Amino acid sequence: MRRDIFTPDHEAFRELVRDVVAKEVVPHYTEWERAGRLPRETFHHLGSLGLLGMAIPEQYGGGGVADYRYNVVLQEEAARALVTLGTVRTQLDVILPYFLAYADAGQRERWFPGLASGRLLTAIAMTEPGTGSDLAGIRATAERDGENYVLNGAKTFITGGLLADLVIVVARTSTEPDDRRAGLTLLVVEDGMPGFTRGRVLEKMGIKAQDTVELAFDQVRVPVANRLGEEGAAFGYLGHNLPQERLTVAVGSVAQARAALDATVAYVKERTVFGKPVASFQNTKFELASVATEVEAAQAMLDRAVLALIDGELSGADAAKTKLFCTEVQARAVDRCLQLFGGYGYMQEYAIARLYTDARITRIYGGTSEVMKVIVAKSLGL
Repeated sequence: MRRDIFTPDHEAFRELVRDVVAKEVVPHYTEWERAGRLPRETFHHLGSLGLLGMAIPEQYGGGGVADYRYNVVLQEEAARALVTLGTVRTQLDVILPYFLAYADAGQRERWFPGLASGRLLTAIAMTEPGTGSDLAGIRATAERDGENYVLNGAKTFITGGLLADLVIVVARTSTEPDDRRAGLTLLVVEDGMPGFTRGRVLEKMGIKAQDTVELAFDQVRVPVANRLGEEGAAFGYLGHNLPQERLTVAVGSVAQARAALDATVAYVKERTVFGKPVASFQNTKFELASVATEVEAAQAMLDRAVLALIDGELSGADAAKTKLFCTEVQARAVDRCLQLFGGYGYMQEYAIARLYTDARITRIYGGTSEVMKVIVAKSLGL
């Protein structure tokens, strides 16, 4: 079905991204999966092409175009090529919005040129061992000491934390017995600060080219000048960006489900069983027809949510509905597609195996499907 959310400028950007992914990503992707991360040079190259700084003001070397649809195109074209750029997506869609919204003039001068060029890599450290989705339960502390905060605590499941030059850390600067959400603050920890250490790189079942690590902070002195926004206001900041973060997961889910469908259609036309193409069997036709229909429905819902986000009207509940539906569709679609590959679908040499293992995380990170259902239920007055 025809999509009408993109302009000619977006489509020109799509051609650039498609070319870059084909030439600079696909040939090296297997190597990056083995290494467990994208190399710094890749970020530098993407930055030199203007792909990382579209939303950053022109005075800092960016494009000055705060249009989320460019981020959508980047994810869609990576998925089309059967790869993912998880750390790039996290930097652009999840972390950069905090800098854009809350960095003061001095911080913009210090950090924005490096963010636009790909010379400064970022991560955000929210999740702690034992807290999961409960951001109000954060135990990392930051005590004010003159012109510094003294930061202590541990974080886990941190995407991009291995190479990050700037880590936005959510820490508790005060405690309000009657309001667990109050007293959280965003502090930017810089690589090399004494007491900041990176723990083990976590081994994951999927998204192998995306590094995920543990971080530790032991008496780290973080200058007050590295605080993002107001002290104690972080919970509201986090909630403000969550709709986009969840929509970003949904964008990847639909794009990867569509990629799985396309790869499977091509495969069943070529693969023969009992002397006939797998595509000729009624079960194959029915399975793929069902997948195509679900993906189309998810795409329509997603496109509507993208436009709502651009207009500043995407509610937390609608973002939760979109993430819930699109990630569940992805799970069903990739599973049904892999089945049609038979035993070959279980082999890592086929992209469908990677799509399958990568898909499992989407119903967990950014808020689990169960948390999404709670949010939707609350919007119904339940």
